[in-house]
Amino acid sequence: MMRLLTLRLALGLGLAALLGGCSLFSSSSKNKPTPLETVAPQIAGRVVWNQRLDSVKFQLAPAVVGGNFVVAGSDGTVTALSAATGQTVWRVQVGEPISAGVGSDGRFSAVVTRNNDLVVMDGERVLWRKQVGAPVSTAPLVAGERVFVQRVDRVVQAFDALDGRKIFDLRRPGEALTLAQAGVLASYKDTLIAGLGPRLTGLDPVNGNVRWEASVANPRGTNEVERLSDLLGPVVRAGEVICVRAFQSAVGCVNAERGTALWTRNVGGTDAIGGDAQAIFGADGSDRITAWKTGSGDVIWTAEQLLYRDLSAPLLLGNTVLFGDFEGQVHFLARDTGKTQLRVATDGSPIVGRPVASGTTVLVVTRNGGLFALRPE
Repeated sequence: MMRLLTLRLALGLGLAALLGGCSLFSSSSKNKPTPLETVAPQIAGRVVWNQRLDSVKFQLAPAVVGGNFVVAGSDGTVTALSAATGQTVWRVQVGEPISAGVGSDGRFSAVVTRNNDLVVMDGERVLWRKQVGAPVSTAPLVAGERVFVQRVDRVVQAFDALDGRKIFDLRRPGEALTLAQAGVLASYKDTLIAGLGPRLTGLDPVNGNVRWEASVANPRGTNEVERLSDLLGPVVRAGEVICVRAFQSAVGCVNAERGTALWTRNVGGTDAIGGDAQAIFGADGSDRITAWKTGSGDVIWTAEQLLYRDLSAPLLLGNTVLFGDFEGQVHFLARDTGKTQLRVATDGSPIVGRPVASGTTVLVVTRNGGLFALRPE
């Protein structure tokens, strides 16, 4: 029931060595979860197929490419599944437990192991592996025949997808304490987008030079844990606007064309957000759900029927917003009102990471390794 957030203490002055760790629990661990309300389904939806992985001990964010879901299990297995049928398209065993999700562009796929090895595959063939020098919690980004990695200490590295040649290694002075949770690594046109502390940063993907920075949060508090405000991935991209959550402190949107902050709102929360060009959705530290206007940050609605249920990051699919909870329940909320439309059960273990969609098929992953494909109608 409790969401464990592992923090890694990193040396300053640009060093990559990790010194140790501590634990931090969300506020939902201190309160009794709200009992589930009785729901008269307003929409239809069902599980259309399910598969299993080894248990998932990280925030798995499946990649969606070419009508397939590409998923990684903790045991080192990387699998591509047909979104339509759940049938296995290909499977690779990388030989070591995996520490972060999978990145893929449809040809190349990449994962990072608990031994800090970046492993790159071409289809079902392992091409190469290379040490990255520190733990990784963010899924690699594969784009333009390059593989980008963001370590827990927020060092950003780039490698040639074909031969593993290192292209750049960006090390910048940062916060003493960083969060071992999926951060921000994305793309916008020819710019690599990374979360470095509370700042969304645009980088040149060729050499790692900084093009722009925009602050999403202003760290506050009396100690380093309270001031921790790393950006959490995945982000919401709507045209030139990128929206993101800063851990326990803020939600905000940035214009990626100009590299300027559009708005920020001080709000707690420990998971990523979801949304589109019209609205942004997210749950705060007590799992109160809020919808904001993407253009202005104005509140559209709030919903409290799922308080203290350790909600996942949300997925917006058409007129429905989906959240998973600690009991493996998937909640379908109306995007315009926040009212519950439908609830679907999985295997009783927590939903990990954000649900993803390929067409009208939604994939959720459970801590016990369940892969459940849902299709709302």
